[in-house]
Amino acid sequence: MSDATSFVDLTSILFTLFWLFFIGLVLHLHREGKREGWPLQLNNGETARGVGGIPKPKTYRKAHGQGDRVRPGPDAPEYPINAEPLYNANGAPLKPLGDPMVDGLGPAAWANRAEQPDLTVDGRPRIVPLRVDPEHSVVSNDPNPIGKAVFGCDGAQAGTVVDLWVDRAEPMFRYAELDIAGKRVLLPMTLARVSKSGEVNVRSIRSDQFQQVPTLANPDQITLQEEDKIVAFYGGGTLYAIPSRQEPRI
Repeated sequence: MSDATSFVDLTSILFTLFWLFFIGLVLHLHREGKREGWPLQLNNGETARGVGGIPKPKTYRKAHGQGDRVRPGPDAPEYPINAEPLYNANGAPLKPLGDPMVDGLGPAAWANRAEQPDLTVDGRPRIVPLRVDPEHSVVSNDPNPIGKAVFGCDGAQAGTVVDLWVDRAEPMFRYAELDIAGKRVLLPMTLARVSKSGEVNVRSIRSDQFQQVPTLANPDQITLQEEDKIVAFYGGGTLYAIPSRQEPRI
């Protein structure tokens, strides 16, 4: 009489268990990846939940008493899209009906974020102007743009740099504060080109469009939502600031 174990292939069992575990892991990660942006809203008004459905709500506790966030959970209403699809199909490109940079379309689109500033580990606003945090300054060997002119992609002067905003967590300048005919706006330093003399050139928008840059509610503080809108405006200019940028290139 043969032993029962002679009919058991341990290698095959382990191989099968591995693949069952792997498939379950992939499905779990796929489902967990739907905590943001799901269910999808289709052009016909229906919603899509994808393979595996939507995960159960989970509560995330935010640091420094900024409240809890439930995901998936209720989202703030999306801002109205002033555009229409070029044709009736899911994912069809949108045709702007107004100023796409102001309306937040395409590269100028922004996401709903908290009207709270990003904070350091000790609970202080992370990005502030030098006038709020004088401990930081421009390195003596670097060009200092404060007091220098700012030029748009059309070569015309838009305004003057009046201050710099520093990131306390990663000591570097995130924004330049500009005076545009009496109006204060911010310019992301990643989209600024500072010359050796300190003058600033911006390739993404024209000089007249600086008047349309979103402003701050608090002159000494910037919220996550304000950051998204400001960066989106300049980013949108890379396509929409000049009509010729929207034409095809060979």
